Amino acid sequence: MTTSKGKVYLVGAGPGDPGLITVKGRECIALADVVIYDYLASPSLLKYARRDAELIYVGKKGGDHTLPQDGINALIVEKAGTGRIVTRLKGGDPFIFGRGGEEAEALIQAGIGFEVVPGVTSAIAAPAYAGIPLTHRDFTSTLAFITGHENPAKERSSINWASLARGIGTLVFLMGVKNLPNIAGRLQENGMPPDTPVALVRWGTTLQQQTVTGTLADIVERVREAGLKAPAITVVGEVVNLRRTMQWFETRPLFGRTIIVTRAREQASDLVKSLSDLGAECLECPTIEIAPPENRGLLDAALENLAAYAWVVFTSVNGVNFFFQRLFESGRDVRCLGAVKTACIGPATARRLLDFGLNSDIVPETYRAESVIEAFASQPVSGKRILLPRAAEARPVLPVELEKMGARVDEIPVYQTRPVTENTDILTDRLSEGAVDLITFTSSSTVRNFHAMLPEDRRQELMKGVVVACIGPITADTARELGFDVHIIAESYTIPGLCQVILEYFKNKVYKV
Repeated sequence: MTTSKGKVYLVGAGPGDPGLITVKGRECIALADVVIYDYLASPSLLKYARRDAELIYVGKKGGDHTLPQDGINALIVEKAGTGRIVTRLKGGDPFIFGRGGEEAEALIQAGIGFEVVPGVTSAIAAPAYAGIPLTHRDFTSTLAFITGHENPAKERSSINWASLARGIGTLVFLMGVKNLPNIAGRLQENGMPPDTPVALVRWGTTLQQQTVTGTLADIVERVREAGLKAPAITVVGEVVNLRRTMQWFETRPLFGRTIIVTRAREQASDLVKSLSDLGAECLECPTIEIAPPENRGLLDAALENLAAYAWVVFTSVNGVNFFFQRLFESGRDVRCLGAVKTACIGPATARRLLDFGLNSDIVPETYRAESVIEAFASQPVSGKRILLPRAAEARPVLPVELEKMGARVDEIPVYQTRPVTENTDILTDRLSEGAVDLITFTSSSTVRNFHAMLPEDRRQELMKGVVVACIGPITADTARELGFDVHIIAESYTIPGLCQVILEYFKNKVYKV
């Protein structure tokens, strides 16, 4: 029997860290015609959705629902009822205080098929990221999860406070910040000692994680002083004391630092991942995008005549990518380069060339054009033709110096950088708030376009107190010429080198956590 009804996946999105989504959960996002997602589901998970998928936000947070639960149930039924695949993306786990059971009941009533994909609940993950094991053989073997949403004005609580206070070793209250005074009071009234350790973890597993610890007697005041708001989970029990030695997430060297990454979006992932792994919050604000040149005629002519060249010199990963893309588009392959020698600026460029099966004959010790010239000093290039496929706006030093050595250089633009201004408002807002610690520049073009994005009459004000980090001296020179103070220059002109000097710079700084 066939049916026109679709199917629904009730997917736990995890606690906030997008890396904690399950493999099946990610597959369900990619499969969906419609993704209906919550306030607590990481927005970065939406990148796994199809480009043609309908994305619907039903932002649920304490006291502020874009759509009430009955409306969400009806929406899920409506979308699946048209024959589409719906992924309902819920923060944490759908069946642990996630009201997934109510959504499943609505689907059963409508005769729509569904599957439940469990997620990592914040009740477990947030304490783990705060350095608190919920069970430990030396402290407790019992654990309870409790909703923190009960109204303290209710005549009678549905929670057995006496049993919790006297019979359970570790208590985890979900979404109970507003009711914290009631929770602390009820536990003490029912016999739990006032000096019982308590911890609240806000935005657990994310780079905004904040942890406040205390005891039942003083936790309300400590939370008030810290200004801690929802969403947060509350852990009560002796295991909280283990945080003193077990905390790991908030002690990472760049935790609490906000860093702007200006690199082109398609290239930013390595830098963002490296800085995020060190604990930084990375704000991607690409100032450039990489695109093919407006005229590919010169490159096509060079590819037709590759056998005439003695050397091909690659100055960037982009140069390698666009060169081989056009080579393959023309119906050729790497055999065309069989008799041609290659030189690369930097190990990353050399590694990318190796991806196409070619070892570079020259990789200079330092990663700038001048080093290539030094490396060619021992090569007989006089009268030889050299192909230089690179950015349209690259520095002239390389072709000029090679020609002085007697080489015939064909400088061919294989890509261009274009300015991007899509996140200008976000950028200026964060700078205005004083919420940015550092800005990274990985090329002169990122500096120039970032400079152009800032309002001319506010540049000095917006950059006050912001550290500027450059991948090398050429980029740093451009930054200084445009009026920026440069604080950090990588000694090794690579992404790992840049991350290392940033780490060293902040090593002895006072963190604003």
